[in-house]
Amino acid sequence: MIKQKQYDWKDSNLALFGSDTERQVKKESAEQEKAWKKAGKKCGLQIWRIVKFKVTEWPVEDYGKFFDGDSYIILNTYKEDSSEALLYDVHFWIGKYSTQDEYGTAAYKTVELDTYLDDVPIQHREVQGHESELFRSYFKEITYLHGGADSGFRQVKPEEYTPRLFHFHGDKYGVTVKEVVRDKSRLDDTDVYILDKGLTIYQWNGQGCNKDEKFKALQYVNKLKAERSGKRVEVEVIDQNSSGQDEEEFMHLLDGGTEEEEFDSSSDFVALDKTKELFRLSDADGSMKFTQEKKGKVSMGDFDSNDVFIFDTKEELFVWIGKATTPAERKNAMTYAHNYLMKSDHPLLPISCLKEGKTTANFTAALAA
Repeated sequence: MIKQKQYDWKDSNLALFGSDTERQVKKESAEQEKAWKKAGKKCGLQIWRIVKFKVTEWPVEDYGKFFDGDSYIILNTYKEDSSEALLYDVHFWIGKYSTQDEYGTAAYKTVELDTYLDDVPIQHREVQGHESELFRSYFKEITYLHGGADSGFRQVKPEEYTPRLFHFHGDKYGVTVKEVVRDKSRLDDTDVYILDKGLTIYQWNGQGCNKDEKFKALQYVNKLKAERSGKRVEVEVIDQNSSGQDEEEFMHLLDGGTEEEEFDSSSDFVALDKTKELFRLSDADGSMKFTQEKKGKVSMGDFDSNDVFIFDTKEELFVWIGKATTPAERKNAMTYAHNYLMKSDHPLLPISCLKEGKTTANFTAALAA
């Protein structure tokens, strides 16, 4: 059995993360990136995948599908009711098996896109399975597919399709769809599963599943049928313990799981101490120092325009960049934030970078709590 290596977040020292610490991202180089020519011209979502250090356009019909071996850049362009100015949120998304080169490139290119859009965007880091509420709001559902896009689902004829098992799990943010190992011993009877064989699709409803999970699974089945290029697809809907032949066949198809590879189920990293913390990044005395500023209740008055602050709510991390910060402080802000998380017990939190004067709903709520 070949076990695909998951990136070890606890050992991370991502020098390429966020603002490049070795060379300034230049506006001229950003303007040479062909992928950005159509970026942010009108309201809506745009997605790119990193392929061999290059930014490649992701098909619109596949928005919401992410391969766990890849990294992506997501740009949301919008307007506020009171203005015609275009505003942006730019995220880079890291799959759990993405290589350091891939997500390092995604991080660097995110900064480049920010530069191309005249520093207007709010930058975000997203990690598979731990995405921010804002990121998840862009999609009706998020689907995690195993492997890289080069092992994708469109290049294979349905009748030659390698079976995939999808797990539908609902939480307060909605229903997440994740490809999982084909092993009946791992089925959760509070959720819904779809076994996709190409021309036959099974939907298995656990006895404790909810209506949202069943409805999302039905929608997903209809999408799969539409993608099969007019081929006749049979669909079997199975309720747990129905004792019918369909359930027996479904369980038989899950026997033994996948022999070629094992999916590594990573443990969640949750902060044991939920107390908010505020840190200051400053080179005021000639050397870069990262110090704890406060623990507990944090207010807007605790921030200073002269420095960078890293605000850890234990559910999300905010990098706040004051208007009067030095170039070195700005350049190192996201790197320090990332490396701070890597040394913590909750390294997978989403990160948002806010320049002074900008805010998000979650940032405002964290200050108010």
